[in-house]
Amino acid sequence: MAQDDNGGKDITAADSSGLAHAEESAGLAVITRDALTDPGLPPHRARITDVDPKAEKRAERTVYTLFYLSIVGSIWAVAAYMLFPMESNNVGDVRLNNMFVGLGITLGLLAIGIGAVHWAKALMSDKEGIDVRHTTRGTEETRARAVEIFQEANEESGFGRRTLIRNTLIGALVAFPLPAVVLFRGLAPQGENPVELLSHTMWAKGTRLASDPSGAPIKASDVTLGSAFHVIPEGLTDLGHGEGYLEEKAKAVVLLMRLKPEDLHELPERAGWSYDGIVAYSKICTHVGCPVALYEQQTHHLLCPCHQSQFDVSNHCEVIFGPAARALPQLPIAVDDEGYLIAQSDFTEPVGPSFWERH
Repeated sequence: MAQDDNGGKDITAADSSGLAHAEESAGLAVITRDALTDPGLPPHRARITDVDPKAEKRAERTVYTLFYLSIVGSIWAVAAYMLFPMESNNVGDVRLNNMFVGLGITLGLLAIGIGAVHWAKALMSDKEGIDVRHTTRGTEETRARAVEIFQEANEESGFGRRTLIRNTLIGALVAFPLPAVVLFRGLAPQGENPVELLSHTMWAKGTRLASDPSGAPIKASDVTLGSAFHVIPEGLTDLGHGEGYLEEKAKAVVLLMRLKPEDLHELPERAGWSYDGIVAYSKICTHVGCPVALYEQQTHHLLCPCHQSQFDVSNHCEVIFGPAARALPQLPIAVDDEGYLIAQSDFTEPVGPSFWERH
């Protein structure tokens, strides 16, 4: 028997005239004569925990033991991060750190999942129910019934009554984010202000622009019209590939392009930042720090392939499309006595995502 969406009142059955019409014109019948009957739900099968108090107690112990294991796993992940440091950049140390931290996080998450599933399967009520859809806002009676359903769910699940399971679950949920907090904190420089570090790069007055990755200095005559160079500061390669190299490169990497001078629309205060149509901009996208690596020489557009931000090189790399919030920082350049391109100074604003600009 059908029900409506307002209070669960029964809908009246079709009258006999409708049935007669269906019999006369079966091709247009709304009520078919061979309609399937509702088979109903199968007989309810009681679980062993429903009939055996010892089995119920055993299932309860299993659930809160799993939640305790989750807490242990989360704490172990934090401890392993400290006990197995990887600052030496030794492959063996990195492998141990990843393995033991990963095992701790796995135990923390897996034990919560298994414990919650076992709680639902073995201890919560498993009686079938039918939820009839209603309008977006029900009547006052419906809303009052919704409160009753929450109260019934609390009683059936035992969330309010099984305090040990509830408290261990809360403890596990509180503990499992801790490894992420510790790991992400470890990414920041220790004992230094990351905002200050990210506000400055290796670029300084007189630093030559060098090709990436060779480190060979670039002459202005080498930059042809429509070309694009991936550039690093000269001297960066002297750091080798040890500690500090990637950090400095990530901040200082630059894209160098040459346009027709008449195609550049420069602000008066930046008129001296380019040289004969050659301009240099940070390669780090101001959205989330992805590399802006694609240059369309016909349109003078730079494209970040990660999230599709586009920048207009002819107009100070202003954002013309995508989620980036500000233009790419420009590196002021000039030419020295030998014809090599050099930086006039460091960037005048922080590179990378806009978060750092707010500081």
